[in-house]
Amino acid sequence: MKLLDHLEEWLITFLMAAATTIIFTSVVHRYLSGLDIPGLQDWLLSLNFGWAQELCIIMFVWMAKFGAAYGVRTGIHVGVDVLINRMSGRTRARFVVFGLLAGALFTGIVGTLGANFVWENGFHYALYNALGWELVDVPEGPTTPDLEWPTWFVYSAIPLGSSLMCFRFLQVTVSFVRTGELPHHDHGHVDGIEEVAIAEEVGVYEMEDNLHPHDLTYRKRHPQDRAGNGGERS
Repeated sequence: MKLLDHLEEWLITFLMAAATTIIFTSVVHRYLSGLDIPGLQDWLLSLNFGWAQELCIIMFVWMAKFGAAYGVRTGIHVGVDVLINRMSGRTRARFVVFGLLAGALFTGIVGTLGANFVWENGFHYALYNALGWELVDVPEGPTTPDLEWPTWFVYSAIPLGSSLMCFRFLQVTVSFVRTGELPHHDHGHVDGIEEVAIAEEVGVYEMEDNLHPHDLTYRKRHPQDRAGNGGERS
């Protein structure tokens, strides 16, 4: 379960890093290929990066599908819950559970239909061919224009991502029934930045030098003002 808990994060991180690297390399290759440098230009022109755009599009599709599952697990999806939050505890809980199960049902249907589409789009042929079974009236399926990959592989993001979303909805439902809490994501928080708590008695909008709003680090950044005002205020 620990492996599954971070599956989306690892996959999204890998795809994002790979897509960024490919796009950067492709742009640099395109720029340097236009420079009239003997030897280097000929070598760069011999390299084919025509597949880069198609591969990055595929990567972003997979990122979107698994990112949606990550959003369900972490509570990052935006929801209109003004009416829900005004309900009483038990009524609110019932509507929350209903909404989570509806999300599980919807993503489960999409995952099932997506799996059937992938099966008929060439996965059927690939599986039978890999197992050495007899192929009778089984279509091979189309391929992508540049990479010439079987399209069933690209479309596999639909059943895999939707099925994972369905599982996350069920996971959140079980957790909510047990604890009464939903995953919450603070959209104002930035990972890696330590939040400094401001004391209640501090006037955040106090104009200490009649120019700059008061903040906790002002005196450290402007020691000359402290000296000019005859030391720190009591």
